[in-house]
Amino acid sequence: MENQKLCEGLRKGDKSVLDEVYSLYHEKIFAFALSYLKNQDDAYDIVQEVFINIWNHRAGLKKDARIEPLIYTATKNAVISFFRKKSTEKKYLEYLGNAAISNNLGAEELTDFGFLEEEYKILIDQLPEKRKEVFILSRQQGLTNKEIAQQLEISEKTVENQLTKALAFFKDKFGSGGFLGLLFFYLFVA
Repeated sequence: MENQKLCEGLRKGDKSVLDEVYSLYHEKIFAFALSYLKNQDDAYDIVQEVFINIWNHRAGLKKDARIEPLIYTATKNAVISFFRKKSTEKKYLEYLGNAAISNNLGAEELTDFGFLEEEYKILIDQLPEKRKEVFILSRQQGLTNKEIAQQLEISEKTVENQLTKALAFFKDKFGSGGFLGLLFFYLFVA
């Protein structure tokens, strides 16, 4: 079935069209997600999430929409969303570190990660002195905002403001590095 008919069928709520789109693209989506997640169960979850989202938002599809870019954009967004959710869980970060080792990341991935890690250290040094101190106490020493405020004899609001500005700085810098930069930001900085 041609692209326009697929979009039209989805918009009309034809489940057989969804089945056809699934059969055409589920393996590609799985491979794409797996390349970032390095975990089959998580990649399968992404595949399901993508098709659920496409079905739930089918009424908003434009008549001239192209299925493949739509699917890959939905997949990329689902992967980013997945990492946002998981990045707040320290145990998951440990899991990712172990998974990276057990999945035998290639030299290119390790080089990219090493480069981003070095960039992160350089960027920390570019922060204004007080902001740098607050950021290090928060992210590297794991102190709460209240503990930082007490230690530095500043208000908690000042701590929050300094952290917000530092995170915006890092997000801007890593965001310009594309998907891997943003991924690094959400996993290891935010």
